[in-house]
Amino acid sequence: MKRRAEEGDDSSNLIPMTEQAEPSYGSMEAEMSPHDFLDRNVFSDGVTRVDFVLVWEENLSEQKEELEEEKPSSPSHNSHRKWREDFLSELQATGILQETKEVFQPKKKISYVLLSAPWSVLCYYAEEISLRVPLQVVTAPNQDWSEGVLEKLSVPNLMAQKVPNVPPDYYTCPFRTNKLERFLGHEDKTTFFKTTQRHQVLYEILARTPYGVVKRGEVGIARLLSEKVFSAAYPLHEGPYERPQAPVDPEALSLRQVLHQYWARWACWRKYQPLDHIREYYGEKVALYFAWLGFYTGWLLPAAVVGSLVFLFGIWLTVTDVPAKEICESEDRYLMCPLCNICSPWNLSTICFTFKAGLLFDNGGTVFFSVFMSLWAVTFLEHWKRSSAVLAHRWDCSEFEDTEERPRPEFAAMAPMTTRNPVTGAEEPYFPETRRFSRTLTSCMVIIMMVFVVLMFLFAIILYRTIVSIFIHKSQSTFFIFSAGRIASLTGSVLNLLVILLLSHVYKSLAQILTRWEMHRTQSKYEDMFILKVFVFQFVNFYSSPVYIAFFKGRFVGYPGNYFTLFGIRNENCGSGGCLIELAQELLVIMVGKQVINNIQEFISPKLKAWWQKRSLGSQPSGRGEGGEAGEDQGLPPWESDSQLLLCEGLLDEYLEMVIQFGFITIFVAACPLAPLFALINNWVEVRLDAQKFVCEYRRPVAERAQDIGVWLNILQVITHLAVITNAFLIAFTSDFLPRLYYRYNNHGSLHGFVNFTLATYPGNLTSDDMQCRYRGYRDKDGGFLPEYFHLLAIRLGFVIIFEHIVFLIGHVIDIMVPDIPEDVEVKIKREHYMAKEALAENQSLNQLVFLDEKGKSKLSSELRRRFIMSGSPPPGSGPSPPVLGPIPEDLERPHV
Repeated sequence: MKRRAEEGDDSSNLIPMTEQAEPSYGSMEAEMSPHDFLDRNVFSDGVTRVDFVLVWEENLSEQKEELEEEKPSSPSHNSHRKWREDFLSELQATGILQETKEVFQPKKKISYVLLSAPWSVLCYYAEEISLRVPLQVVTAPNQDWSEGVLEKLSVPNLMAQKVPNVPPDYYTCPFRTNKLERFLGHEDKTTFFKTTQRHQVLYEILARTPYGVVKRGEVGIARLLSEKVFSAAYPLHEGPYERPQAPVDPEALSLRQVLHQYWARWACWRKYQPLDHIREYYGEKVALYFAWLGFYTGWLLPAAVVGSLVFLFGIWLTVTDVPAKEICESEDRYLMCPLCNICSPWNLSTICFTFKAGLLFDNGGTVFFSVFMSLWAVTFLEHWKRSSAVLAHRWDCSEFEDTEERPRPEFAAMAPMTTRNPVTGAEEPYFPETRRFSRTLTSCMVIIMMVFVVLMFLFAIILYRTIVSIFIHKSQSTFFIFSAGRIASLTGSVLNLLVILLLSHVYKSLAQILTRWEMHRTQSKYEDMFILKVFVFQFVNFYSSPVYIAFFKGRFVGYPGNYFTLFGIRNENCGSGGCLIELAQELLVIMVGKQVINNIQEFISPKLKAWWQKRSLGSQPSGRGEGGEAGEDQGLPPWESDSQLLLCEGLLDEYLEMVIQFGFITIFVAACPLAPLFALINNWVEVRLDAQKFVCEYRRPVAERAQDIGVWLNILQVITHLAVITNAFLIAFTSDFLPRLYYRYNNHGSLHGFVNFTLATYPGNLTSDDMQCRYRGYRDKDGGFLPEYFHLLAIRLGFVIIFEHIVFLIGHVIDIMVPDIPEDVEVKIKREHYMAKEALAENQSLNQLVFLDEKGKSKLSSELRRRFIMSGSPPPGSGPSPPVLGPIPEDLERPHV
């Protein structure tokens, strides 16, 4: 049953609260002892905990000019001030405690509004957003998969480390106010909700609080930040990250100090990541990213070892390969036809070095490595599913997307109607599927247009390489003429990388606008669709050039005397060393170049931004206004020091970088067996760089829950299947592997004469001394295809079919043999469901107190009604529960615990 939202529903997401703060509202770290930093993240009373901070800046010079000249303020300035006052007023109406701190600088005033949620607000929203709270401690130890393998093999584990303050694991269930006494730690309200849970509640309120007309989208802190009404909104870090200089017990370190000491330092490069600590401090979404990154990096080690062995095998071939010796010793025997219309004929012996370099990537070992990497990718994903299931259960997210995830606050505010959730039965905002489908279809059209823009840039780079080659051949320089193809190819690769990086920033902004317009119900669905748009574009952006070189370049060239042209320019041919070495060069430039640029940016850019942030905010304020603190000896207050840190912009760029890298090491691995090694080295650096950014340079992000890595897993599976097909075609049509096998089979196992076998003869006069030139191809003197061409074509097609069928079959067998959820985890899930059912079940004895009156209506004794009211739950038969977004019931406003 759907109903259209009424005008009066605009403020239905507020909770009218008038209750004042209780003596303390602690952040919960039950296992941690008090630290000095806890005393600093408080209001001026020294007791009330700071859960969130809002910041805005005002230009004092402009205000002074307006007062002196009696000029009215600008409309935008007035509207921002009104929105800000309305927003803070609405927050106060919900019961959120506020305290303002002002810092005056020579030209501006910075205002900090400290926010804290009272116990009753925490309880109401904890139940509404299904926060999970502990029922019983889990005593089973958590062990890394590699730790168990090394233990069975009796191998010393150099990656293990003892990390203090390990967060305990619990059996949990969704919070219910009327079942409070059945949860662990319910005796102390100051330690019941964790710090991250308090942040989640505050952000939920901030995200759904209106400051104007809701139908115009004037709701939520995200819109206010984008409109520059507030300059920042963030929860506070738990003190400094540096370890105290004086000797201190590791158990006395704060969680942030533990993360810096045992995770973010470069000395920890070979140690396990403290994933439970990361989850406790940053939430499940960030922890799952680092868990996946660490898992992926560990699995890259065997791939890098095998790839390095294949590369060493290629080095050995450069010394022993028969065709390489024939080319290097041919001298003037093979006069090759010109590579372009104004080029000169050249001797095949001049590419001796290039041909040997090509053997490093084009040899029999690459076929084995392609099969190995295809199976490696399938096995990696299957084992990650198992690890993800273990972590999701351990971190209480196994059913998050199915039953616990709430609609996005922005969606709830903008949706035109409501409907009942078929799973939970709650009344929820609703957006018609037909309208969403039409908007999604429009977004797809825009994406296709952007893909065509990428292909246009690719075509421009192809023309650039052709034109550069022509100009170089006209330069009369022997050195440049000889290297014309390589110079054009290398500069084209660098130019392509620059275009890729430029278009990425433009498209990401466009994808965000389109996804917001599509009105997706949950945050997970919103992020999945946004990620999908960005990845489709980035896939075309990064892989279009390698795909062109691998499968199209040099395929439609023609032959001497009958070359194909486009716009009067001869179609681009592969260089003298063949297309595979050009593909390897393109992969190294794009993949390694992108990694180097990204790592430099991640290392230098945050430091420059942090320096500029401190410089613009002013690390030495000139004074503090109302509520400001004196005492420079104690340093800046935490809300000021945290405001000088950088905004954490999410995990999209981090995931995207790794998934693009995964595509390079699987889709084109036949052309570059060293790709996994470069990826492994990069990821070792990436883990520490990302850890340092989160611990030292970013403001603390709001903890977000997640069940898994989301749509990224589906993207990885698509890449894995695509890699099998791509490598099959790459080996069959781009590599010399099958022509060598064919020639060896027909020549009694010998490769002598293979070079001459691959060269066709052009009978015409293209040289000054009337010599016939040679070119690559299986053609007769008239340009027709030889029977060998059709034999090889059949072999190549057969190889593709056999290769992909065998690999897909083995991958499917691995998928069947490796269950997605380990058996012990399934038992734990059933155990937790049973405990949650027991904890939340109604006391059966209460039902005996219910009787029917003479009218047949349910009636309760006065004692039973009083007990229900004290527990914060409406008595049975007293009517339906209040709506999800409606005002808080009177009996829950002042719960008795």
